[in-house]
Amino acid sequence: MTQISTQTPVNPASLALLREAFTELRTTRKLRHREAAAELGVSEGEALAAFVGEHVVRLDANDAAQFAAIFETMPLLGEVMVLTRNDAVVHEKIGTFGKMSRNGPVGLTVGRAIDLRIFYAKWASAFAVSEAYDDGVRKSLQFFDAQGVAITKIYLRDASDYAAFDALVERHAAPVQQAGLTVEPAQPRAPQRDDAQIDVTGFRAAWAAMKDTHEFFDILRKFGVGRLQALRLADAAYAEPIALDAIDALLNDAASTQLPIMVFVGNPGMIQIHTGPVQTIRTMGPWLNVLDADFNLHLRTNLVAHAWVVRKPTSDGIVTSVELFDAAGENITMLFGARKPGQAELEDWRAAVARLARVERVADGASA
Repeated sequence: MTQISTQTPVNPASLALLREAFTELRTTRKLRHREAAAELGVSEGEALAAFVGEHVVRLDANDAAQFAAIFETMPLLGEVMVLTRNDAVVHEKIGTFGKMSRNGPVGLTVGRAIDLRIFYAKWASAFAVSEAYDDGVRKSLQFFDAQGVAITKIYLRDASDYAAFDALVERHAAPVQQAGLTVEPAQPRAPQRDDAQIDVTGFRAAWAAMKDTHEFFDILRKFGVGRLQALRLADAAYAEPIALDAIDALLNDAASTQLPIMVFVGNPGMIQIHTGPVQTIRTMGPWLNVLDADFNLHLRTNLVAHAWVVRKPTSDGIVTSVELFDAAGENITMLFGARKPGQAELEDWRAAVARLARVERVADGASA
């Protein structure tokens, strides 16, 4: 199919063509929004924005404070489904928002079901959507980055407060409802330093001295080391590669024992977390799925290029994670045993990780 340019978002002819082609793909081939947009050579945000003035309302937000003002009203909606994804995995949680807080452009909500770390500085556009399906109209709030890539989506459910949704849209609708969206090109990734340029001795000493898992990010910055590179250079006691299909075994192990786990999935604008047991694990083609009543996970296993067990010292003892990366070295997802600060890690989680298949680790400086 011909790709469509929307570089001039106010061009009515281009937008009409995009709407027609996008609708055709959605109806005839049953493609999801993201897939249909990719087929047309545009971002999902561009495709959605083409329908502003029809079933899409542009929300009035241009900076972190304005996006936060909108998002911090989510508790008013009652029960919703929150969807956060990256290229390789989709994370869906059903529940209600708890108390929300913010420190500058970084937001936080921690609840029994909805648990998010929010990075508003990466947000660039927001829309309210009321889209007709065979089973009725689905209402959602959708947030995108400067490239038109979805950061997070909030879908209403039967138990949601639809009046609160309508009031939110009316209160935050942009004064000018013009269709189209101009996106920015993605910034090139900063080149990774060669292993020989890294102070490996100092890096390993800093890792061993950690008292909190959050110190890890500061250590990466201090020593100028990439996350996947850090795992290769770490002492073998703290990081070891595992089989790429280990996540399948781990989820099925957790399901069979009802082991409570934490599943982190994120993108530059959001991290979404599930805490609790998992029950129903299904494989469908390349997709490994968790299909539970209040939590769904959909992982493209053919995009997993690296898998590691990672151990970080803390004041509560060692904290162990299983981390997956794509071919570009971007983190796909992280799994932990369920725990709260001040608590030691679950021994059952450590035992489950110990049962995973290891792969031979190569010498420092080479790719694992």
